[in-house]
Amino acid sequence: MKKLFHAVPTTLCTALLVMGISAPLTVAQAGDAVSSSDSKQVLVSGIDKSNIDKTVRPQDNFYRYINGAWLKNNEIPADKTAIGSFYDLRDQSDEDVKALIEELAATENLRNGSDEQKVADLFRSFMDVEALNASGTKPVQPILDEINKISSKQEFARFLGEYGHIGMTNPLGLYISLDAKDSARYAVHVWQGGLGLPDEDYYFNETERFEKLRSGYVEHIEKMFDLAGLKNGKSAAQTIMHLETKMAKHHWTRVESRDSEKRYNKFETEKLSELTDGFDWAEFLKAQGIADQKSIIINQPSFIEGFGNILSASSLEDWKTYLTYHTLSNFASYLSADIDNENFEFFSKQLRGRMEQRDRWKRGVAVVNNNLGEVIGKVYVSKHFKPEAKARMSELVENLRTAYGDSIDGLAWMSDDTKKAAHVKLAAFTPKIGYPDRWEDYSALSIEASDLVGNIIRSNKVAEQKEIEKLGGPIRKWEWAMTPQTVNAYYHPTMNEIVFPAAILQPPFFNMAADDAVNYGGIGAVIGHEMGHGFDDQGSKYDAEGNLRNWWTENDLAEFKKRGANLVAQYAGYKVFDDLSVNGELTLGENIGDLSGVTIAYKAYKASLNGKEAPVIDGLTGDQRFFMGFAQIWRSKIVEESMRNRVATDPHSPGEFRALGSLSNMDEFYEAFDVKKGDAMYLPPEERVKIW
Repeated sequence: MKKLFHAVPTTLCTALLVMGISAPLTVAQAGDAVSSSDSKQVLVSGIDKSNIDKTVRPQDNFYRYINGAWLKNNEIPADKTAIGSFYDLRDQSDEDVKALIEELAATENLRNGSDEQKVADLFRSFMDVEALNASGTKPVQPILDEINKISSKQEFARFLGEYGHIGMTNPLGLYISLDAKDSARYAVHVWQGGLGLPDEDYYFNETERFEKLRSGYVEHIEKMFDLAGLKNGKSAAQTIMHLETKMAKHHWTRVESRDSEKRYNKFETEKLSELTDGFDWAEFLKAQGIADQKSIIINQPSFIEGFGNILSASSLEDWKTYLTYHTLSNFASYLSADIDNENFEFFSKQLRGRMEQRDRWKRGVAVVNNNLGEVIGKVYVSKHFKPEAKARMSELVENLRTAYGDSIDGLAWMSDDTKKAAHVKLAAFTPKIGYPDRWEDYSALSIEASDLVGNIIRSNKVAEQKEIEKLGGPIRKWEWAMTPQTVNAYYHPTMNEIVFPAAILQPPFFNMAADDAVNYGGIGAVIGHEMGHGFDDQGSKYDAEGNLRNWWTENDLAEFKKRGANLVAQYAGYKVFDDLSVNGELTLGENIGDLSGVTIAYKAYKASLNGKEAPVIDGLTGDQRFFMGFAQIWRSKIVEESMRNRVATDPHSPGEFRALGSLSNMDEFYEAFDVKKGDAMYLPPEERVKIW
C-alpha cells in the first residue's frame, strides 16, 4: 500500500531498525554448541560469537562486547550509509524482491492491466536509462508549463492543491488519518512542510558543517536549473533559499511536533482564514477534492499563520521559481542521469555521506515496493514466510501481553484506577503479523513501460484518491502502513494496533532453530517495544479506542512524567561524537519503547520457563543469552554525515545507546553479567529508570 501523505511521524514506530529470505528461520550460527532435552529438536544459542570482542568487558560496554569484532571487521560500502542487523535483512529482502520482479520482467505477453504487467513494466520503465536520458526534462515539462501559467495567488493555491496529489514538496502537507479525538472517523490533517533541507535547524545552525550544507544546497539548486536548461539559476537559488529560510523560522521543532495534544487543533474550514487570510483555502481544498469537509486538523497552526504572511509579502514570481525547482527535485530520480546524479551528489553524498549511487536494480526494487508493494508482498509471503512462523509469533505476542499485564499489576507507583485503564488498553491491542488479511487493489492504476514519470504521477494520484475516499466511510482496519517485505515494525495509536511485517521475522530477531532466550531478547523485545509505544510519553495519551483522552489520575501522570524526565536526562548524557549528544527529548518515546520492550520481554521469557531452569547452551545461561540476543539486534555502523543527520531528525537513539541505555536500567542485567560499582555501565539503584 502506498500512502502519499503518511505524514504522522510520531504516531508510528518507524525504525525498529530506521526501512531473502529463503529458509533463514532454520539456519544455525556456526560454532554454536547445542543442548536440548528433546532429541527430535536440537536447539542452538542463536548468538553469533564471531562478532564478540573479548577485549571489551561486558560490564563496561555490553554493546561493543557483543558487536565489537563485527564493528572492527566490517567497512561500510561506498553505496551505503549504514550496515548492520536491520540492513542485512533489508539487503536480503531486496534480493528476494528482485528475483520476483525479474521473473515477471522476463515474461513476454503479460496481460495488459494485470498486476504482473504493472510490476514488470514499472521496473522496466525505471531501468531504461537510455530512454530517460533521451527524454531529459520533457516528462515534467507539462508541470513546468502549468507553473508558468500561474497568474495570481488564487491560482497558486489551486496549483498547491492539485499537484499535492502527485507528491510534490508543498508548504501544506495534507493527509487523511483518523481523528485523534474521534477515532471512529477519518479527518483531513495539514502538516508543516515546504523545506528542501531535512529540518529547520539546517537553515540557522551556525556551525561549520551546517554553513557548508547551506552553501552546497544553494549551489545544487543553481546546477539543477542549469541542467534543466533554465535561465537565471544563480538568482533562482538565492530566491528559493530565502523563501525556505523564512518558512523555516515558523516551523515547529521536532520535539514540539511530537506533542500529540499540542498538535490537535481542529478548525472549521470556513474559519481557516482566521489563521491566514493571505491564502485561498477554498481554492486549495477544492483542488484537493475535499471542499465539502466541515473541519480540518492543523498540526502546527503558527506555521500556517507564518506561511500566510510570507505568501502575502513575497512575489508570485518567487513562488513560481520555488515550485520549478521542487518539481525538478521531486522527480530527479526519474529523469535523465545528469539530473539524477546531481540530486545524488547533494542529498545523498554531501548531506548523508553516501559516496556512490546504489545499483540501479536496487533503486528499481524500491520504486516497485513503493508503488506496487502489496502485489510483490503477496508473492513474497507465499515464497518466504512459513505458517509456523506466524503461529509462533502469535504465541509470543500473547505471552508478552500477559507479561505486560503482570508488570502493570506490580507497579508500586501506579494507582489501581490507572492500572485498570491500562489493562483495558492492553487488552484492546490488535496484533497484525506477517501480512494483511486483505490485499491492496491496484486495478485503477495504469502502468506503461515507456513512461516512468507518468507511472509515478498516476500511482500517486490513485493512492491519494484512495485516501480521500476514506472520508465519511468506515474505518479500514485491514490496512497496513508497511508491506510484508519491509524489515521494520510499528504501533499505531489511533488504531491501537501493533504490526510486524514478515521480513523482520528472521535471525537475529526471530530464529525458529534457537532456544527461546535469544528469541525473547530479539523479537520479544521488538514486540514489547511496539506495545511500549502504547504507553510511552505520547502513546499513553490515547485510550483503548485510540482516542486522545487522559485516562490517568493526576498523581500517576505526574509520577510517569517524572520518570520520563529522568530518562531524558540519562540519554542526553550519551555522546555520539565529542561535540554531539543524543537528544533525550526527541528520542524519549522510542527510549521508553526500548526500555519497556526489553523489560517486558524478560518477564515473558522467565514466565515461559514455567519455574524451570533454562538450559546452559554454549556455556551461556538463559539470562545471558537473552541480553546478548537483545544487544546483537542493534548491531550497526553508520557514516558520520548520516549519523549527524539522524541525531538531528530521527526520534530513535543510535543503536549503541538503544542497547546500553535500556540494559543499564535493568537489575537483572547487572546480575547476569556481574555489573558492579566502578564498571562503566553501572548506575546506582536509585538512578535506574523503571517505568513499566
